[in-house]
Amino acid sequence: MDKRVKKAMELYWTENFGNPNALYKEGLIARNAVETAREDIAKILGARAKEIIFTNGGTESDNLAIFGVVHAMTGGVRKLTSLRTDEEGNPTEAKFPNSSLSSVSRPHIITTKFEHHAVLNSCKRLEKEGFEVTYLDVGKEGVVNPKDVAKALKPETILVSIMYANNEIGTVQPIREIAKAVRDFKKKNGAVFPYFHTDACQAPGYLDINVERLGVDLMTINGSKIYGPKGIGLLYAKNGIKLEPLLYGGEQERKLRPGTENVPAIAGLAEALKIADQDREKESTRLVKLRDYFIGRLLGEIPKTVLNGHPIQRLPNNINVSILDAEGESIVLYLDEAGVACSTGSACTSESLEPSHVILAIGKPHAYAHGAMRFSLGRSTTKKDIDYVMEVLPDIIKKLRMFSPVNIKI
Repeated sequence: MDKRVKKAMELYWTENFGNPNALYKEGLIARNAVETAREDIAKILGARAKEIIFTNGGTESDNLAIFGVVHAMTGGVRKLTSLRTDEEGNPTEAKFPNSSLSSVSRPHIITTKFEHHAVLNSCKRLEKEGFEVTYLDVGKEGVVNPKDVAKALKPETILVSIMYANNEIGTVQPIREIAKAVRDFKKKNGAVFPYFHTDACQAPGYLDINVERLGVDLMTINGSKIYGPKGIGLLYAKNGIKLEPLLYGGEQERKLRPGTENVPAIAGLAEALKIADQDREKESTRLVKLRDYFIGRLLGEIPKTVLNGHPIQRLPNNINVSILDAEGESIVLYLDEAGVACSTGSACTSESLEPSHVILAIGKPHAYAHGAMRFSLGRSTTKKDIDYVMEVLPDIIKKLRMFSPVNIKI
């Protein structure tokens, strides 16, 4: 956590600790902090304050966007699961009283094969509820083709969810072009749907997150990815979009996220986002140089090392390579012993021994997925840090390859 963020939060743990829903002085101070944070964030996103919904992180925001939209637009899960079905148990007809969709065969969602599991697993759940989901290919460099999105759109499509930048291989998606494809489809068909959602958790601090310029209807952001506190995030939902809540209780966050607001975390999120926005261009320029230097050394000094993702159209802080004939988990443990923290893929699935679905989605075989390593650079990373990694990593790989039963030809 950034020290400036911590400082912004401390006041609301101690002196101004009131419940923001109370009418007494301490409560009003807390309420003012929440609404000031909402307004500050809205300015950065080019949105209205009422379009910002605070959640406990990126996963909840993704879930609220996906389930919130499709259940609000289709009358809810109970409506859908009570439909007539064919011999294989698939819904044959749907009528949606709560939307402009009068009657369609099956409501349809579009996403990609390499989304974060918060999106993928939500879509898989919706398939069980009777929704149709199209999982788009992303190409060998991990970039979605807007033409593929346009081809997949149809009258039954109610939501498109495509991440802004991939959390494992760092590839940046052409969000503006995808948004235009969605807008053109709606204009051509005189349709309200689909809405376009993007998981932008990796984007702040490196990419433009102005929702008007991007053309998105819903956007997810997470505090812990921008040197803010863990356990806080937000969903931008364009004015007029109906959402069905995931939780039920009080009337906080427009009745979409009940429960007493986490005032310190909300204040911290706003401060972290302001800092990320202010430093974006300068820090991105610095990290791109370090990223490319690191990639050059990895590919040049460790044989049988392959870059995953697009060489340029990627986040400034992301390096993802497959080091063949060596297990990723073993590399992580040896590097950890040497004082270097890195990952075999998404930190959210670090306990799983399954190969990265992202590496498989870009067409790499299982052996490449098992040897995939993700290095993330940050504000404190220096060239000296990278040189140190390159001092210890080649010997680790040599040692692991001596005992490896695998010898992959590339």
